[in-house]
Amino acid sequence: MSIISEDKPSGRCGGWWALVGNTPLIRIDSISELLAVGCDVYAKCEFVNPGGSAKDRVAKMIVADAEEKGQLKAGGTIYEGTSGSTGISLTMAGLARGYKTVIFMPDDQAKEKSELIETLGGEVHLCRPVSIVDPEHMCKLAEKAAEEDPGGFYADQFENESNFRAHFLGTGKEVLEQTKGKVDAFVTAAGTGGTLAGTAARLKSELGDDRVTVILADPPGSALARRINTGVLFNERDKEGYRVRHPFDTVTEGIGLGRLTHNFTLGLPFIDHAVSISDTEAVRMSRWLLREDGLFVGSSGSLNVAAVVKAYKRGYIKPGQRVVTIVCDSGMRHLSKFWNDAYLASFDGLVIPVDEKYQTPLQFVHTE
Repeated sequence: MSIISEDKPSGRCGGWWALVGNTPLIRIDSISELLAVGCDVYAKCEFVNPGGSAKDRVAKMIVADAEEKGQLKAGGTIYEGTSGSTGISLTMAGLARGYKTVIFMPDDQAKEKSELIETLGGEVHLCRPVSIVDPEHMCKLAEKAAEEDPGGFYADQFENESNFRAHFLGTGKEVLEQTKGKVDAFVTAAGTGGTLAGTAARLKSELGDDRVTVILADPPGSALARRINTGVLFNERDKEGYRVRHPFDTVTEGIGLGRLTHNFTLGLPFIDHAVSISDTEAVRMSRWLLREDGLFVGSSGSLNVAAVVKAYKRGYIKPGQRVVTIVCDSGMRHLSKFWNDAYLASFDGLVIPVDEKYQTPLQFVHTE
């Protein structure tokens, strides 16, 4: 891995720019008390960023790096394909720097995300959620639009190493400072792979490979856990003729993938284990965290905390250890779907039965 500079981006540093990062690290009391004596579970609260998610870090670094390389010039336009949060963050970064933003996103995401981008002044194009090989994929459409615009810049969060840098220089560094270097395990899901790769690389580079265990959390429909656990991204059911072309796999948003991105590949050497989390486990964890800790978290954060419990039940996390996970965004981004019981009722097992409402995570998060 190349040496990464610690230098701060040059240019404007007030307003939105000054608020990104340095998010709080809080103890999740209910989970810590459930797991074992002396086992502390901490959440990095990325929803405190001004744009409401960890993607603010990525947007800030992508824009700063693009300016430094001359890829973004005054009056330019940023183009991106995203499930929503990166679009929000890039739109705010663009406002702070004087750029327009054009976002392509799947039409099956929570509507509040696209509505917020438009409220902020960004331009949104909704498209079908298709395979990356399809020319109508959101990233392909964003890249093509940028190429056709003389002042266009394609952010390319999945492949752009600025994503990794944002978390190596930011998230990982902050976790080390906030824990005073006492981190035994790091658990998070991957969408682009930047948070996982950058944070894991920073933790292991400073603490040592054997000092911290890195665990990938993966939602239904994603192939990443299989890649970690078996070394194979696809199985027999994924062959042409078997796999549904445009499947609906999960009610979680912004995480999980069926391909290896550059940013995720940067993290492969640092991942020790992977656990798959069902929608039922993620939904139930979200309701538990609200009821027991007063934390109103989004789908990916709920899945991450459920993964901590599953990793503990599998023995990947030991009694007495300190665990850090990521709460990427708040439930406010998920009111129309993940936090909407009427919507969840259309799927088997996602609305919690009355007689199971007060089960603990040790009961509703399964070992397998």
